[in-house]
Amino acid sequence: MRFLGNIIWLLLGGLAISLCWALIGIILCFTIVGIPLGAQAFKMAGLTLSPFGHSVAYQGRFGSALANLLWLVLGGWWLALSYFVAGLINLATIVGIPFGIQSFKMAKLALMPFGAVIR
Repeated sequence: MRFLGNIIWLLLGGLAISLCWALIGIILCFTIVGIPLGAQAFKMAGLTLSPFGHSVAYQGRFGSALANLLWLVLGGWWLALSYFVAGLINLATIVGIPFGIQSFKMAKLALMPFGAVIR
């Protein structure tokens, strides 16, 4: 199911979204201040390429909490909201349920990317 789910995910928009995340990461890495944010965008690009079979775990640290707060204020909540809405739309059909679950996983990562490890 993981392989088939990832292939379908890529064909239905995952590849385009992943390329957008990578482009955002490259743009953010042009400045020294943007490098930590760019690294998180690359993390999102990697998870977007193959969300099935991966999980997100958090290693809570104080610095991560502060960085997540800054990310949240700068627009992370919009990203998380868009993934959440996409997840709700996917849950409207039986076929879309696995994709909705993956969208919720990415919403969580988009909300708090700092300190998150993709396994």
